Amino acid sequence: MPLTQADLVVQTLKDYGVPFVTTLSGNGTDPLFMACARNGMRLVDFRNEQAAAYAADAYARLTGKLGVVLVSSGIAHVNALAGLLNAYFDGAPVLLITGASDYHYADAGRFQDLDQPALAAPICKYAKEVARADRTLFYLHEAIGRALAGRPGPVHLTIPTDVLQAETTPQRYPRLRAEAGIAQPRAAGDPGLIAAAADILAQAQSPLLVQGSGAFYARAANALDRLAGKMHLPVVVPIWDRGVIEKPAPYFLGVIGAASGGPELLADADTLILVGSQVDYRIGYAELPAVRPEARIIRIDAAPESLKQGVEPDVAILGDPGSVLTALADELERRQARPYSTWLEEARRRDREFRSRWQTVPPAPPMIGHHIVEALRPLAHDSETLFLIDGGNIGQWAHMVLGDRYPSNWLTCGASAVVGWGLPGAIGAKLAEPQRRVVLLSGDGAFGFTVAELETAVRQNTPFVVVIADDQAWGIVVSSQVRAFGPENVLASRVGPVRYDVVAQGFGALGLVAEKPADILPAVREGLASGRPTVVQVPIAVQGPSF
Repeated sequence: MPLTQADLVVQTLKDYGVPFVTTLSGNGTDPLFMACARNGMRLVDFRNEQAAAYAADAYARLTGKLGVVLVSSGIAHVNALAGLLNAYFDGAPVLLITGASDYHYADAGRFQDLDQPALAAPICKYAKEVARADRTLFYLHEAIGRALAGRPGPVHLTIPTDVLQAETTPQRYPRLRAEAGIAQPRAAGDPGLIAAAADILAQAQSPLLVQGSGAFYARAANALDRLAGKMHLPVVVPIWDRGVIEKPAPYFLGVIGAASGGPELLADADTLILVGSQVDYRIGYAELPAVRPEARIIRIDAAPESLKQGVEPDVAILGDPGSVLTALADELERRQARPYSTWLEEARRRDREFRSRWQTVPPAPPMIGHHIVEALRPLAHDSETLFLIDGGNIGQWAHMVLGDRYPSNWLTCGASAVVGWGLPGAIGAKLAEPQRRVVLLSGDGAFGFTVAELETAVRQNTPFVVVIADDQAWGIVVSSQVRAFGPENVLASRVGPVRYDVVAQGFGALGLVAEKPADILPAVREGLASGRPTVVQVPIAVQGPSF
């Protein structure tokens, strides 16, 4: 069999450490499918391109490694952009390869003739169509390099059939290190700017560190723990960002920006340290009334374009967050800086007061989301379990009740705040770390988006347990409508009853129902022990933590 450009693409992906490609077959995919078979690359095929892209995104966000999704042309490409949008919002390195009919007939009415790179470009760091076979590897390396550099993000290549099928000979391309396919910024910050940040902190009385997903991708957990622990510096995470707090820590005060509210911290901070985080609605755009005008802002980020995004900081430090936080801790120790003990204790008091309303689980029936997340607490805080959250109302419950930490083993939709990613995300999580348990907590509305992927999970042998908070509603919308307009004006936000346990059985999965709080955890453990994809349906009443 002659060597083709498709073979070189697959061999290069393997050199970058890509273990599998998520996909759905169609126009333009066969040359790469055949090359995957010839070169030992696993294909994980889904029933919807959106789901395939979500799985690649989940893999990338969990590992920091390159996720790859391959789809066909036209509408398939459009569907896959949902997963790329998630990667765009959260900063995950994902490569979307889209097939196309022969480039020879581009713009001449070829099947599904479409400017696919133009559609992808607004949410990608790089988007190209490969027009010449001899440039295929050049564009592939360019795309992967962009995906992994600075703040990671999605990239796209359209590779037509005639380009992929072109015969070739083994080509020389850049020698790759074993870790080449991993996003791992290691840039030190400017010492003068670090000193300037220390000057600001020396004058601060009530600083607040906002830890975003950029700190996760920089593997900054130890550096953050050292700085915050030594300085008694309060730390919060914008809701849906990746967290790095692995165990209860006195400085960690949960998420901010949740629809359920939060303790009064942001508005009283005289200094904000934004570490790998975006300025957006979750921190009130860093404007009044969320942030006072005189508050000083220190920005730490690996991506130059993020340093002045949304706000002009007092100090902007370009460098990977782990290195910069370490250098800042060194500088503060050298100066023998005083810790912010009084402010931290006040911040903790406010946090306790805010969360006191959920310290006691109400009697059931009826069950509400509070009962579910409390039952799942042992698994949510177990480092051997990947805990995924998909849904609005149930997501708010999880963040409010389990808010004493926000560990890296949690995976949510990310900053996009999308619902419906969870089932393919669980497949991606199990592919990423097959030795760990995977538990997905999902709303019933979110689960319905990709329910057919239960069959994919069975066929691909990726066992996990999904717990469905079944309130027969788009719960977070119902909550907001009730608050704003009264219970008599809940409009277009209810869904009908579904026997999700029976649906699961129809797809070849295990289906269970938990009708009492005491039944939830045993049902989950039964599913985990079964080695099969499992659905645990939990009927609840509509009630959010903001009621």
